[in-house]
Amino acid sequence: MTSLWTAQDVAAVCGGECTAHFDITGLSIDSRALAPGDLFIALTAARDGHDFVAQALAAGAAGALVSRRPAGLAADAPLIIVDDVLPALEALARAARERTRARIVGVTGSVGKTSSKEMLRTILGRQGRVHAAEASFNNHWGVPLTLARMPADADYAVIEIGMNRPGEIAPLSRLARPHVALITTVAPAHLEAFESLEGIAHEKAAILEGLVPGGTAVLPADLEVSPILIAKADACGAQKILFGRAVTADFRLGEVTLARDATVVAARSGSRKLLFKVASAGRHFAENALGCLAVAEALGADLTVAALDIGLWQPPAGRGLREVVVLDQVDDHLRFELIDDAFNANPASLDAALEVLAAAEPADGIGRVSGGRRIAVLGDMLELGVEERALHVAVAAHPALKKVDRVHCVGPRMRHLWEALPLTQRGEWVERAQDLAARARHLVDAGDIVLVKGSKSSHVSLVVDALRNLGQADADQTRGMA
Repeated sequence: MTSLWTAQDVAAVCGGECTAHFDITGLSIDSRALAPGDLFIALTAARDGHDFVAQALAAGAAGALVSRRPAGLAADAPLIIVDDVLPALEALARAARERTRARIVGVTGSVGKTSSKEMLRTILGRQGRVHAAEASFNNHWGVPLTLARMPADADYAVIEIGMNRPGEIAPLSRLARPHVALITTVAPAHLEAFESLEGIAHEKAAILEGLVPGGTAVLPADLEVSPILIAKADACGAQKILFGRAVTADFRLGEVTLARDATVVAARSGSRKLLFKVASAGRHFAENALGCLAVAEALGADLTVAALDIGLWQPPAGRGLREVVVLDQVDDHLRFELIDDAFNANPASLDAALEVLAAAEPADGIGRVSGGRRIAVLGDMLELGVEERALHVAVAAHPALKKVDRVHCVGPRMRHLWEALPLTQRGEWVERAQDLAARARHLVDAGDIVLVKGSKSSHVSLVVDALRNLGQADADQTRGMA
């Protein structure tokens, strides 16, 4: 395998000292998941990575980046010793960014960051070598790790940038120095740390501070806070591409048609007509895809090829993966559909998920219940601040919820929704997801369509696992939603 770095390279970049000479083919911060040849980076976060250096070396790590020699290591253990591991990783990220000729895309937004990152990986993948993180590595260690892992010969790199508190995005964007920055949307997420939607918009717009001179901002045109984003782009001297339904949009969304497992989109870019399909049901995917096509245009990629390739994208588990669970292997008509959207939740993403559930068609006459049902299992939405109760209660009035037959709620915040539901829709409420998971067989019947949606720490993924374990998923029927 081609060397990514050498120990001497890393030591020189980070101002450290290496105890041995070795080649590095990858970087890892998790001793349980590293590949042979990786440099293990002993970050100190919830746990001190120095406690796992011996384990990492035993698992095949080429060496370890440390700020001290852990006790019990052999005298000739391959180490790169620096003053502080995180700043050293940041220095390595800057060096990776400096040596690459890749066109860099920075992606942020309240909803759709990871989906858009993966869409961009897909649509750019046939037009060059694309580097992007496999997971949502979008924080103060994830962004430098993604950059430091970037091969020198990459053609494109897609860097996801997130935040939980004010002031987090700008330094990460300055580290990445993107040529193009995409803001997917601004929505009520992380309100606990911000006073208003406007505050969130200013923080998201901070990604534009890292743009290279003459860089391009790809911005939503339809939002109440779009003027904030546009003003920031102007202040940063960025070129602008707007996308959305507004007449001012450079990439203008037209008709969106939801099918069972696809979204067909008609749009325009100036005088050009765009017709493309996303192989996942969801109006929000049409908007994300349009923003990604605008990014492809800004990068100088072939827009026609990109519009064709957007149909190859599929979402990962936990972000709207749609699958069929067969309840009876003898009679495979006895099945239900499961929509796994258990990784994240805020009002905007819940709106989109409920719209997809409402558009789905259950199957009648094949289960114990004569009519197939639309069922929602909803876990707490977190970090919503003083509006938390009201935002949960407001879900009861969502237009799409009128087509949902039963709503089960998980967590103390979702109890507010459960109490606001009419008795005809009110399912079970539990404080802990594992209590509902234990009753999985009682929640569904053949012909049903079940959405499971919640913030990751609500642990509604346990309900997904329990529902999936009722049968065997038919891999050929897997479809995406989020």
